[in-house]
Amino acid sequence: MQIIDATTPEQLQQLLASHPRVLVDFHKDQCPGCRMLEMSLQRVASSGAGQGMTLLRVQLEVLGETFFRELGLRQTPTLALFRDGNERIRLAGFQSPQQIEAAIALHL
Repeated sequence: MQIIDATTPEQLQQLLASHPRVLVDFHKDQCPGCRMLEMSLQRVASSGAGQGMTLLRVQLEVLGETFFRELGLRQTPTLALFRDGNERIRLAGFQSPQQIEAAIALHL
């Protein structure tokens, strides 16, 4: 799994358009659930489910709360799965590696 930090809204849109299978991690720096989710994502990245996927990390403190609200995000962490630039599903809150892998299998 390729891991990229998106630092601007334009970069996020460009990356979503240029990668066919994308898992986006919307998170905050000082969020305990976000840190726990990061461990789950590391496990998924090293598993078979992560093969051929791109993980985009989008930090609230970098892109801003207004940007997050415009996307309809209500909490961090939130994962969003995209296929060919289209959002397939959002998973709010902490997700175990098994939950993430199941979502990938079902939606990507």
